Amino acid sequence: MSDRSLRGMRLGAQSMETEQGVEPAPRQEIEYRTEDGEIMRVMFSAEAEVPATWVSPTGKEGLRVDVDRPDAEPEKAVRTHWDMLLERRSTEDLEVILEDRLKLLRERRGEAA
Repeated sequence: MSDRSLRGMRLGAQSMETEQGVEPAPRQEIEYRTEDGEIMRVMFSAEAEVPATWVSPTGKEGLRVDVDRPDAEPEKAVRTHWDMLLERRSTEDLEVILEDRLKLLRERRGEAA
């Protein structure tokens, strides 16, 4: 081999670019406080729509310091299978279908009507 050896770099491990002349995107720091006094500071982009509440790493909900508590959104009523069925069929239709299915079941079992 020659006296000189080629020295390489690990691929992807180091960048040859410098951060000279690079400006970070504008951002804002928002403070949230939980009911028990825990304070959280979260960084957002300057253009971001900042939420009024934020969940802390401990699982508690914090309220933004400079705003009032938002109105609670009305919860959707839970739709059951029965509710969805009644949206598609009337009770009379369901009774007819039930009688037809019971009749077929009884015939398969050999029961008299």
